[in-house]
Amino acid sequence: MKFTAIIEKGTDGMYSIYVDGMKDHGLYGSGQTVENAKEDMMAALAEMVAMYRDNGNKLPKELDNPMFVYKYDIASIFNYFDWINASQVAKKSGINPSLMRQYKSGIALASERQLTKIQETLNCLGRELSAATCV
Repeated sequence: MKFTAIIEKGTDGMYSIYVDGMKDHGLYGSGQTVENAKEDMMAALAEMVAMYRDNGNKLPKELDNPMFVYKYDIASIFNYFDWINASQVAKKSGINPSLMRQYKSGIALASERQLTKIQETLNCLGRELSAATCV
């Protein structure tokens, strides 16, 4: 089954991840980085699966090799994909680089309009990278 995992940076600076749409289970993770939060979530999933198997219970379908589609807030996306330059994304998006750094750090929250600009720029980057070949 496929689920959406939402990643956000909290006011305490920690990253949290929660899975939306699981009918009978709550799946969460947290950490000092997005990678740590993902690892924590996957460890929690492994513990749930082990609990079912250790008790001889049938594994629910939603816990049997779930797939995750990740949704990131701005701070989380720049933490996880740390090779993406926020100032350059801002420039290509038509957003003030200083404002983008505030979004990245969590000091300011982007409006829906700004989020759309950033999303379109990142999608464009993805398409350009997909079209590139190494020789």
